[in-house]
Amino acid sequence: MEQPFFILGPCGLENEQFAWDMARSIKEIADRLDIKWYFKASYDKANRTSGDAFRGPGVKEGTRILGEISKELGVPVTTDIHNPAEAEIAAENIDLLQVPAFLCRQTDLIEACAKTGRAVNVKKGQFLAPWDTVNIGNKLRSFGCEDFYITERGTTFGYNNLVADMRSLYWMREEGLRVIFDATHSVQRPGGLGGATGGDGVLAPVLAKAAVATGVNGVFMETHSNPAEALSDGPNQIPLSDIEEVLKRLVAVHEAAHC
Repeated sequence: MEQPFFILGPCGLENEQFAWDMARSIKEIADRLDIKWYFKASYDKANRTSGDAFRGPGVKEGTRILGEISKELGVPVTTDIHNPAEAEIAAENIDLLQVPAFLCRQTDLIEACAKTGRAVNVKKGQFLAPWDTVNIGNKLRSFGCEDFYITERGTTFGYNNLVADMRSLYWMREEGLRVIFDATHSVQRPGGLGGATGGDGVLAPVLAKAAVATGVNGVFMETHSNPAEALSDGPNQIPLSDIEEVLKRLVAVHEAAHC
């Protein structure tokens, strides 16, 4: 099994300089480790606990910034879109279009992504069984998209909590799907802080190692230079100062388990 690629970057595109700083820092680490990766940042945090929470620069400005980072640094980029109109705009600059978990069954959105010709990554809804994602894959194929991934990002487990079931990764791959594991969103506690989402970021590397040992095509991990000051999902993100060591360990786990 090939070494998984990595999707790395901050949760939100907080501002242009921040995005550039994060992308350059992660690129230096990725080059040292010789790993395949995508830079990730969200231009619109549309699904927030509070209506007063940070959103982002929007689709046009956000994808412009990501497109320029991609061209300058020579790294593919990904971001999440929220409606069919955004798919066409984002596809001008974005290599991998991401469909958020709560929108994973929206046929119009799936169709719009598929018809851009770009690769598509659909986050598995927290409410779906692993085998239900076969229907998402069939939708994408019916609209002409064969280059797609399904991302496991945890399953609702009571109130304000998620559980990551490693069996899901195996079952989805057995269905012929290419699978990514989202380590940082899997440790969320949705709405757990009352007006914001909490989480157990210290567990993200633990779950990532389990996922790599199980076998995945990619690993998604959000990272931030100062998670405590992040404008979204700070409790789940891995500190940038730790990410190189985390990646080294994941590469070692893959080699031990699959090589």
